[in-house]
Amino acid sequence: MEGMQEKPPESSSFAPRSEEPTDSPRGPEVLPPEESEVCARALETTPKKLCGYLSKFGGKGPIRGWKSRWFFYDEKKCHLYYSRTAQDVNPLDSIDLSSAVFDCKADSEEGTFEIKTPGRIITLKAATKQVMLYWLQQLQMKRWEFHNSPPAPSAAADAALAENGPALRLELEQEEAELEEFLCPVKTPTGLVGVAAALQPAPAMPLALQNISLKHLGTEIQNTMYNIRGNKQSQGTGHRPPGEDSPLIGEPQREEQSSPPDPSTPGKGPSDSPKPTPKSSLTANLIQKAKRQNNTFPLFAEGLTRNRTPQEKALALEQQVLMLTKELKSQKELVRILHKALEAAQQEKRASSAYLAAAEDKDRLELVRHKVRQIAELGRHVEALEQERESLTQTVSLLEQQVQELEQHVQLLMEKNQAKQQVICVLSEKVTQDFLHPPNQPPKPSDAADRDFLSQQEKMEHLKDDMEAYRTQNHFLNSEIHQVTKIWRRVAEKEKALLMKCAYLQAKNCQVESKYLAGLRRLQEAMGNEASECAELLRQLIQEALQWEASDASADGVELSPIREYDEYGFLTVPNYEVEDLKLLAKIQALEVRSHHLLAHEAVERPLRERWAALGELAPSAELKQLLRAGVSCEHRPRVWRWLVHLRVQHLQTPGRYQELLSRGQACKHPAARQIELDLNRTFPNNKHFTCPTSSFPDKLRRVLLAFSWQNPSIGYCQGLNRLAAIALLVLDEEESAFWCLVAIVETIMPADYYSKTLTASQADQRVLQDLLSEKLPRLMAHVGQHRVDLSFITFNWFLVVFADSLISNILLQVWDAFLYEGTKVLFRYALAIFKYNEEEILRLQDSLEIYQYLRFFTKTICNSRKLRNIAFNDMNPFPMKQLQQLRTVHRERLEAELRELEQLKAEYLETRASQDPVVPEGCTSEDEGEA
Repeated sequence: MEGMQEKPPESSSFAPRSEEPTDSPRGPEVLPPEESEVCARALETTPKKLCGYLSKFGGKGPIRGWKSRWFFYDEKKCHLYYSRTAQDVNPLDSIDLSSAVFDCKADSEEGTFEIKTPGRIITLKAATKQVMLYWLQQLQMKRWEFHNSPPAPSAAADAALAENGPALRLELEQEEAELEEFLCPVKTPTGLVGVAAALQPAPAMPLALQNISLKHLGTEIQNTMYNIRGNKQSQGTGHRPPGEDSPLIGEPQREEQSSPPDPSTPGKGPSDSPKPTPKSSLTANLIQKAKRQNNTFPLFAEGLTRNRTPQEKALALEQQVLMLTKELKSQKELVRILHKALEAAQQEKRASSAYLAAAEDKDRLELVRHKVRQIAELGRHVEALEQERESLTQTVSLLEQQVQELEQHVQLLMEKNQAKQQVICVLSEKVTQDFLHPPNQPPKPSDAADRDFLSQQEKMEHLKDDMEAYRTQNHFLNSEIHQVTKIWRRVAEKEKALLMKCAYLQAKNCQVESKYLAGLRRLQEAMGNEASECAELLRQLIQEALQWEASDASADGVELSPIREYDEYGFLTVPNYEVEDLKLLAKIQALEVRSHHLLAHEAVERPLRERWAALGELAPSAELKQLLRAGVSCEHRPRVWRWLVHLRVQHLQTPGRYQELLSRGQACKHPAARQIELDLNRTFPNNKHFTCPTSSFPDKLRRVLLAFSWQNPSIGYCQGLNRLAAIALLVLDEEESAFWCLVAIVETIMPADYYSKTLTASQADQRVLQDLLSEKLPRLMAHVGQHRVDLSFITFNWFLVVFADSLISNILLQVWDAFLYEGTKVLFRYALAIFKYNEEEILRLQDSLEIYQYLRFFTKTICNSRKLRNIAFNDMNPFPMKQLQQLRTVHRERLEAELRELEQLKAEYLETRASQDPVVPEGCTSEDEGEA
C-alpha cells in the first residue's frame, strides 16, 4: 500500500489503471507496442473534428496579451467557439465564419493570422507555421461547405435528389477536386489539432491570471465549478483506499471495477479481487479514457466510436415520431383549409341562387351587403400582400448592401495582392542584379571579406524567407479571392431568386385587384340603375378603384417592372374610354397586362435578352426563325429590323434615293398630298408621339409617305399605308429606314395589287382566310354562319395594316418581328389564333348584333402573348405554304373572272344607253326650253 501511495498524482490522468499485488510498488506504466497500435486504430476510426489550442490576442490594461484558448468548430451554425480549456462545458464566445475572411501577413510573427468579420477582427497565433496553414485551409473549406450545404429538402425535393443523386455527387466531387487542385491540402499536424490535441495538457502561460477572461467571468466561474464537482464525483465513486489513484471523471462504475467486492467481507480490499490480464485492461482503459475525454468537449454530439447506443437509437426514433406527428398535423391543417374553401364556394353558390330566387328588393339588398363585406375582406388581403412585398423589398436592399461590401473587400484584397506582387518582383530583380553585377569596391582584408560574405549570405537567406512568406501569402490570398467570388455569385443568385419572388407577388397582387374590380363590375351590372345606399356605395368604390394606382401604394417600394401610362413606343397602356363601364373594363385589362408582364419578366424576357445579346452577327437560320417568333427585345429590335428590311430591298436600294424623292416632292406637288395630309391627324390617336403638338413624328411621317408616293406611282397612296409607316418610324426612329421598311412591305412581302384601287389580292386573302377558318375552326364558322355574320368586315383591316389598330403594342410588335422575316403566312397564323383564343366567348353569344359589337374590340382583350403565340405556331399546324399559294391562285382567278363579268355588264349597259335617243316625257321641259 505504501508503494501505491508514493505514486505521483499526475499519472492518474494520463496512464490507465491496472490492479497489482499490494506487496509490489506501483510505478509508471508503459504501453507495449500492441496496445499503442490498438489505441491508435480506435482514435483513427473516430470522425475528424476541427479543434485545437490556439493563442488569442485580447484583454485590456495590464492583462492585455496572448491568451491560450481551446477552439472548436460547429458545422451546423458555421461558428468557431472557444473556451479556456478542452474540458470546459460552456464556451466563452464564438466567431461567425459565414461572412468572415481570413488573412495572414508575411511581416507578422510566425503562426499569426487574422479572422475578419463585419463586426470585429480576431488575431490568433498557432504553435507553428504548418498549424497556421492547416487552420486557415480548414476554415476556408468549412465556410465553403456551409455556403454550399443545401436546405432541408421537401418530399418532392427528396425524390428529385434520389433521381439526380449520382450527378450531384459527381458535381460536388468535381468542385472539391478543383478546390484541392487550386490550393494543395496541408498535412494534418500530429497531436496539435483534432481530438488528439485534447489529450495533451493546455499550454502553460507565464501568469495564471493572464489566461482568465474577465469579460466572461460568469462563464469562467460556471466552468470551474463544473470541473470541481466532476472531480469530486469521480473520487467518491471509487472503492479503493484514499492513497490509491482515482479513476477518471465520468467513468461508469461498472467500467472501473473488474468485479465488485463482496459485501460480506468488509476488510477485503481491491487486491483480493481476481486480477485481469494486463493487455485487455490497458486497452480497455485507454479506449474508455478517450471516450470520456471526447464526451467533455462542448457541442460534440458524437463520441470517438461510431456505434450507436440503445439510448441514441431511442432518441432518433423519438425525433422521427415528432417529425411524422408534425407532418400529420400539417396535413390535417391542409384538409381543414380545403374544407373551409369548399364551404365558402358552396355558400357563394347558395347566395347566388338566393339572389336569383329573391322576389323582394329587401332580400336582394341584404345579398348585396354580403357582397360588399366580401369585397372589404379582399381589400384587407390586398393590404397584407402589400406589406409582405415591402418586407421582401427591404430584404433585397439589405442583400444589395452586403454584396457591395463584399465587392469592396474583394477589390481591396486584389489591390493588396497586386502591390505585394510588385514588391516581390522588385526584390527579385534587385537580387539578380546583385549576383550578376556586384558593386565595385576596394579590396578588403580577408577577415573583412569573410564577414562581408557572411552578412551578404545572411541577407540572402532573409530575402529568401521573405520571398517564401510572400509567395505563401499570395497563394492564400488568391484562394481567398477565389472563394469570396464564388460566395458573391451565390449571393447574387439568391438576390435574383428574391427578385423573382417579389415579381411573382406583385403579379398575384394585380390578379387579386383585377378580381376585385371584376366583382365591382358584376355588382354594377346586377344592380342596374337602382337608387339606394348600396348603389351609392358601389359607385364610390368604383370611383376610388379607378383613381387608385399600384405605384402609389408605397412611396419607398421598388418597381421591378413598372407599367407606366405609356409604353416604350408611346402607346397608351390603359385605353381612354369615355363610358364609365368601359373605363372599368380598361383598368381590368391593364391589370391583366401588368400581371402577365411581371410573371414573364424573369422567366421569359431576361433569358430572351441574353440569347439575343449572344447571337452576334445575324444570318438566316432556324434558330433565328425561332427567336423572331418569340419576339425581339426592345434594345435589339431596331438593329434586327434594319437587317430584315435590308434583306428584302437590297436589290432596290441605291445611295441617295430617298433624298432624291424628297427633292422631287418639293419641286412638284403630288396628287395624293391632300389625302396624306388628312390621314396624318387620324394616325394612332392613342400614341403620344402623333398627338403631341410639339412632336416631330407627324412631319417625318408626311415626308415618308410623300417619298413613297413618288417611289411607286402605280399605288401612290392608299389608306392604311400611314399606319404601316408610323409603326416603322416608332421602332426605327429614322425617316430613310422607315421609308425602306414601307417599300419592303408593299413591294416585296405583300402580293401584287394588295394596295391597288381594286384591292384584288386583299379580297382574295379574305376568301382564303374563310376557307382556313372552315378547316381549322368548324364550330366557330358554323356559329357565325348561322347568325349570318361576315367576318371579312373585321379581318379585312387586320391584313391591310398588319394588325396595327387591333392588338396591344407588345403583341403587335411580336407579330411584326415574325412577319418581316417569314412574310404573309404569319398574318394567317395570327388571324386564326385570335379567333381560337376567343372561340368560347364568341360561341356564347346568340345574337348577330352582340357578335358584331364583341368583334369590334375583342382583340384588345388579348393579354397573354405566350398563349397566343403557342396557338399560332403550334396548334394551327400543319400549315403548308403550298396550300396557301394554291388557295390564293384559285380565289384570285375567281375574283378576276367576276371583275371581267362586271366590266362586260357595265360596257353593255353603256352601249344600250348610247343607242337610245333621249326622250323627254310629256309635261317636262327640256334644258334648251328652260334656258329660253
